[in-house]
Amino acid sequence: MGDERVQRKLAAILAVDVVSFSRMMDEDEAGTLAQLKTLRRELFEPKTAQYGGRTFKNTGDGALVEFQSANDAFQCAVEIQRALVRRNADVPEDRRITLRMGMSLGDVMVDGDDLYGNGVNVAARMESLAEPGEICISGNVHEHVGDLLDVILEDLGEQKVKNISQPVRTFRVGLGRPQVPSELEASEPPESDKGGLIMRATDRPSIAVLPFENMSGDPEQDYFGDGMAEDIITSLSRFRFCNVIARNSSFTYKGRNVDLRQVGRELSARYVIEGSVRKGGSRLRITAQLIETTSGNHLWAEKYDGTLDEVFDLQDRITEGVVGAIEPSVRLAEIERARRKRPDSLDAYDLYLQALPHAWAYTPTDSEKASELLETALRIDPEYTAAHGLAAFCNGNLATLVPGHPRRAVSVQHARAVLGPDTDDSLALAFATWSLAFFDHDYDVALDAVKRALRLTPSSPPVLAFGALVEAYAGHFDSAVEHAEASLRLSPFDPMRFIAEMASSYGFFFTDRFDDASEAAQRSVNINPQFVPGLILLVASLTRAGRLEAAQGAAARLLSLRPDFRVGEFAQVGRFNRA
Repeated sequence: MGDERVQRKLAAILAVDVVSFSRMMDEDEAGTLAQLKTLRRELFEPKTAQYGGRTFKNTGDGALVEFQSANDAFQCAVEIQRALVRRNADVPEDRRITLRMGMSLGDVMVDGDDLYGNGVNVAARMESLAEPGEICISGNVHEHVGDLLDVILEDLGEQKVKNISQPVRTFRVGLGRPQVPSELEASEPPESDKGGLIMRATDRPSIAVLPFENMSGDPEQDYFGDGMAEDIITSLSRFRFCNVIARNSSFTYKGRNVDLRQVGRELSARYVIEGSVRKGGSRLRITAQLIETTSGNHLWAEKYDGTLDEVFDLQDRITEGVVGAIEPSVRLAEIERARRKRPDSLDAYDLYLQALPHAWAYTPTDSEKASELLETALRIDPEYTAAHGLAAFCNGNLATLVPGHPRRAVSVQHARAVLGPDTDDSLALAFATWSLAFFDHDYDVALDAVKRALRLTPSSPPVLAFGALVEAYAGHFDSAVEHAEASLRLSPFDPMRFIAEMASSYGFFFTDRFDDASEAAQRSVNINPQFVPGLILLVASLTRAGRLEAAQGAAARLLSLRPDFRVGEFAQVGRFNRA
């Protein structure tokens, strides 16, 4: 026996466990066992056989399955979990068979029909890390599945698990199907779903908008809550910063009391918007909130009051407010998520997100850092429009903050890369318009691009802000103030609101409203103390308002940041020629 060699092989192992099996058996032993047998016969066994899987151990409420290929194991697991979501749609929540799954690829020892070893143990530990309805996979599975599945993989980093000596790199698998970025379901599966699926390890965040709950007790008011959710879906679908879960998917939760984390798992939605409508006499109150599904954190909430007489105007106003507030809230949450990722797991989207706060900081060091991140992103994806747009802004910042810095032409080059006829990224267009107006004085092209951006996302705070700035440069002062104020109204806490304040200040200054101009310029500087253009406008507007002592103080601050500043720089900006 001592000379007998142990047979070993490489195998992909899928570990499966039924959630709350003991509780369900205690409540209804016969019914639960019948459900489990039906699930095995109709779904689990046919699906594992389809992908060449062999169940080598049944544990009553779970199983261990061997596959020859990590790709086969992964696709099998995803399809089983997705099928379970559909099967459970009409089953009471406390009677649903829900599975946790874990997967590993590793060396195993063969003992007859049984398998042992590290590959089996890691799969079991991955299963224990998964939430109900989820799949967790080890890093070596992630490496092998490559570009096979259209799922969202969340990097959980190195996990220390029981009885495994080394931490295991772990990924959580989001199971939603590819979402169409509109309020309508696709009539047929996307091309990526035919004959194999494509995996995106990171992707734009997905948002599900649930039907607003009718709290009034009047069933006839249901239409208002449904219409509110549909309008928000339609409006959000215009934004490139997120994917919006189709209406036909999110509305399946209407009237159901569900855990939002479950909604997030079932729809692969990172964020959920929910709300309520309450009618009292002729008064209406609508509430809305944005929630991160994995943590349950509330990122934003608001309430709106109005009368039935203005019901449709109120609905439009709420939709505009919700959409305007959600964009910066999600953007900040996404930046924080990207910051938590390991450096070796970053892709072009994550690099873009990490560049955003450096761009907003508007300092030479931060602008340089943002530019480096964006250049890396563009090496990964040279056609990444969003990165080109932000690179136009960051390189433009360097050209204005550091005299003689050779970035003016680079900024314009990135801006021109954004302006293709098929570009539908409104924020990238907004960044590009600033560069073209400021450096190339190409106001007509810039104004056309502003109109395109506003048609795409009329409620986007940064698009309104940059559009207002370009309009000011082009001498359209009234519309500049109007759009700047709309941006500030929609997102009073957006980190980029100093741009809107500067646009307002330009508009006020060149219509001889010098006190208003100085107040707007002061607000822009309060938001971003390093913001040189805001200080320039503050000095100019205080001087024209006759507040010379305050102007001298602002000038001292300006010169401390830009000792080489000359008034001629300010006079050259825009179609106007007034100092």
